[in-house]
Amino acid sequence: MAQKTVLIVDDSLMMRQLIGQTLAEDGWSVVGEACDGDEGVELHDRLRPDVVTMDLVMPGTNGLEALIRIKARDPAAKVVVVSAVNQTRLISEAIRQGACDFIAKPFRAEDLRETMRIVAAAIDERVGVYT
Repeated sequence: MAQKTVLIVDDSLMMRQLIGQTLAEDGWSVVGEACDGDEGVELHDRLRPDVVTMDLVMPGTNGLEALIRIKARDPAAKVVVVSAVNQTRLISEAIRQGACDFIAKPFRAEDLRETMRIVAAAIDERVGVYT
């Protein structure tokens, strides 16, 4: 697998660092970090990462709205939601709007790595698993 790029969107600096470190240890290149949905959309448009990790609950523009905007501009965008499990309605809507998968916070590092490996393999093989 060629090195893949990721944009991390989360209002918590600690969570962005944890996700970034976990993915970097697995060979990912963190090309950007955003602390709200507006910044996430802007960075996605500019950086065009292979995958975006997206928190759903953030101040200002939330992750669901950011996901919808990203997918409207780039239907092939791969977005993995990393958010709290008590957001059932938002999670369901995010999947309906095109999120690849959902990882519950707090997450196990291996769960995040495995989900991201599956998304990366789908990109590499163009198997259409997450289209």
